[in-house]
Formats: sequence, C-alpha cells, structure tokens
Amino acid sequence: QVQLVESGGGLVQAGGSLRLSCAASGRTYAMGYFRQAPGKEREFVAVINDAGRPTFYGDSVKGRFTISRDNAKNTVYLQMNSLKLDDTGVYYCAADPEGSWAVFEDYNYKGQGTQVTVSS
Repeated sequence: QVQLVESGGGLVQAGGSLRLSCAASGRTYAMGYFRQAPGKEREFVAVINDAGRPTFYGDSVKGRFTISRDNAKNTVYLQMNSLKLDDTGVYYCAADPEGSWAVFEDYNYKGQGTQVTVSS
C-alpha cells in the first residue's frame, strides 16, 4: 500500500499562486490531481506519468497549472498560477490508475485532499 500525503493548500487572492505537493510513501507510476468544488462533481486537473512526461491537463487549467515530479523524493507538485475564484475546492492527489487517468475512481491510491480557497 502506498500512502499519499498532500500539502500546500491555503487561502490566496485571485491572480495569485500556490504550489501543492503530494508525497508518496513508495514508488508510483502515473500521478494525478483532481479537485472538487462545493456542490460540484470531482474534476480532473492534471496527470503526469512516471517518466515526467507526457502530462495532460483539464481544459479549465491549461496554461495556468503545471504538474511536475521528483522521483527521488516520490513527490509530485502542482504549480498553480493566475488563480481564479473558480479554482476554489478540495484538491486530491492520486496515484497509479488501472483504467482511465482522467477518472478518480480508477486510481489505486488517493490522498485525503487539501483545501484551496481563492478570494476576490
């Protein structure tokens, strides 16, 4: 079993930046981020495979978010720039999908989530 520990969430003003981190207790392959806003369905944000590329992003974050990883630290990062009010939500890290990398339920390992709140 791989444990995922997330950090980096918080409160930020619109237009600002945050960097999320997700540390895995062991080696992982593809790792992704999802988010869920209050009253909305969970949404795919980004994914990165074990080699560091390719990477894929949800349409709503393309050009603003960057996912990267440091395999020596078993850690994936999500750099979030130009944050908008709509980026508010709980962000979840996940690792090792067995099916679609865009489907949260297909991942074998999931983090507890970290809150990101963007204020005006």
